[in-house]
Amino acid sequence: MQQNRKKLIINYANVTPDLMEAIRKKYPLGWINHTTKVPLPGGSFFFAITLDTEEASYLIKVPVKIDTKSDKDEDFFDSTLDMKENDEREEDEDKEKSQEKESDD
Repeated sequence: MQQNRKKLIINYANVTPDLMEAIRKKYPLGWINHTTKVPLPGGSFFFAITLDTEEASYLIKVPVKIDTKSDKDEDFFDSTLDMKENDEREEDEDKEKSQEKESDD
């Protein structure tokens, strides 16, 4: 029979050394690929990992950097693509000129 364990939610910054060791054992290659998105009322959320000990089941809030794209990013990527296309056109023109020069020789 499974004993009733406490269910606790804690922040990664507040993890005790014993729990940190248990995390390292459970996730020897790191926990970043084992996060769970936990929804909250109002549409917000946090990311967490799970850890079970004899005393408790933990939901540990972990810091996760989320890439977000802004309008500035969109402008940057558009201009980068334009620059790449211009560079490719210039390369094509240079090749054509060098081929014409070779055929003239």
